[in-house]
Amino acid sequence: MTRTKTERRIFTLGVILSFVFGTATISNAMHIMEGYLPLNYCIIWGAICIPFLVAGFFSIKKTISKHRKTLLILVMVGAYAFVLSALKIPSVTGSSSHPTGTGLGAILFGPSAMAIIGIIVLLFQAILLAHGGLTTLGANTFSMAIAGPFVSYAVYKICRKMNVSKSVGVFFAACLGDLFTYCVTAVQLAMAHPSEVGGFTASLIEFLGIFAITQIPLAIIEGLVAVVVMLGLESYAKPELTELGYMGV
Repeated sequence: MTRTKTERRIFTLGVILSFVFGTATISNAMHIMEGYLPLNYCIIWGAICIPFLVAGFFSIKKTISKHRKTLLILVMVGAYAFVLSALKIPSVTGSSSHPTGTGLGAILFGPSAMAIIGIIVLLFQAILLAHGGLTTLGANTFSMAIAGPFVSYAVYKICRKMNVSKSVGVFFAACLGDLFTYCVTAVQLAMAHPSEVGGFTASLIEFLGIFAITQIPLAIIEGLVAVVVMLGLESYAKPELTELGYMGV
């Protein structure tokens, strides 16, 4: 199989998945929705994201300049995150449960790069699919594109240092990154909407409890999907993965 045919197959698969899954189950499904956070929280979360976005920009610029052939994989990582995070199950008022898809990209390109990929995904979803919102873009970016990917990256590195197989490492990285994203989302919602009885702590426990019902199974599924996708990339894009250092890790 030639390199050109391999790239075409990978790209075609990504496009098909985007159309098949990216348009499903979109009604009443969103990240923290528009207007659900007070303005001061929107500004604060947005400001916190800025240094991570700057680091992400330079990370992607460096990767592309050194490994131009990996650009297609980077685009696929973005499409993968868009597809998975568009599959949503309505959960707590003002939010929803869904896979994130950012763990896979964090493993391949590092967590900083996913800040840029994630904010682009969230921006397109807010504008085109009414998922999330522009005012809550900072909060959603921090939970899904910053906090989750850093945990995924750390978990994968720890697994590899412990000589855990790559597939098992990918599974736990994607799964735990997904779960941590929703822990952060629960904190964000609890801070903005503390309970009248018990304040922040009571509200946090309530949000975490409700999220757990749907998010734990979804996180396990995301871990399994990430393993399958990575095995596919190992078969069809081994040169690119070698350039990124994945095959030698």
